[in-house]
Amino acid sequence: MADAVPQRLWLIGCGNMAGAMLSRWIDSGLVRGDAVDVVNRHDRALPPGVRQARGLPDGPPPDAVMLGMKPQQLDEIVAVHGDRLRHVPLLISILAGVEEATLIDRFPGPAVVRAMPNLPVALGKGVVTLYADAAPPAAKRAVAALMAPLGLVEWVPSEALYGAAGTLEGCGPAFLFRFIDALAKAGEQLGVPADQAARLALATVEGAAAMAAGSADSPATFADRVASPGGSTRQGLNVLDRDDSLVRLLTETLEAAERRGREMAAEAKR
Repeated sequence: MADAVPQRLWLIGCGNMAGAMLSRWIDSGLVRGDAVDVVNRHDRALPPGVRQARGLPDGPPPDAVMLGMKPQQLDEIVAVHGDRLRHVPLLISILAGVEEATLIDRFPGPAVVRAMPNLPVALGKGVVTLYADAAPPAAKRAVAALMAPLGLVEWVPSEALYGAAGTLEGCGPAFLFRFIDALAKAGEQLGVPADQAARLALATVEGAAAMAAGSADSPATFADRVASPGGSTRQGLNVLDRDDSLVRLLTETLEAAERRGREMAAEAKR
């Protein structure tokens, strides 16, 4: 296929994540709403111009199809739409745990690229990790160009690393949301009113992330710069750093999420 950014799109399933991607594509001007057809089990609020139905539209195939339904629906989609999708040049999958070989087996014909976005793609501040072994270079370039308005786009060299990287960035926002909530609740324990603690925690994380993103220095360097020897920040960091407790907690968190991804991959092969 050509290197051009895919313009005509079919989205099979358009929940929170696929919907966030679609909204950003249209808001950025990369894709027109009237060039997109969505297949959903139930109608959802979609950007203006986007067509929504229970089945694929008539007519020639689009430039690309994106699979955005639940991974458990894979066999159902193959049974209902598999014949039509054989004629599509490019298949993009955001299905967690469904490996490239499984997708190629279920949908022979199109070039296959796996993509793992996270929810801030809706703001153009997300992360998208990409993996494809069998797809030709032109297909990879087309997918990378399509993903560019969503935020940071990173290719990973192996499917094992794709699972790990996807766990970090795909699940990471949920873990950060939990951290922000926990920071606010800790402030409440010190006597800060709940609504004020929530505002302070959110603004603190937002500002710190923006500062780290805009600097060549590492977050670890920033932490040490803020923490004066013998000061209050240093005392708090000593708790987080003790026995690498924070690193060990987050490693355990990511391992649990990645383990579930491997389980879903095994289930999809059956």
